[in-house]
Amino acid sequence: MGRAGKALKQVLETYKISQNRLAVTMGVGRSNVHRWVNDVMDPSAEAVLDIRDALREIHPDAATDFIRLYLGNSEES
Repeated sequence: MGRAGKALKQVLETYKISQNRLAVTMGVGRSNVHRWVNDVMDPSAEAVLDIRDALREIHPDAATDFIRLYLGNSEES
């Protein structure tokens, strides 16, 4: 699984944020979020920033954790 998708999946589960809520906040289709979370497609660099911004709007701690997990130690992969 891509690092961003893995981080996103963990954050959504931890903070009980639905894929639909994230998609609506970002202004994208829920299918995009589904693809990222289920490792069908990695989000672009721009989308990673949009994910961070949307998570910050929903729950600031979720945004912080997403970035921490995404940028975490590469040896953890």
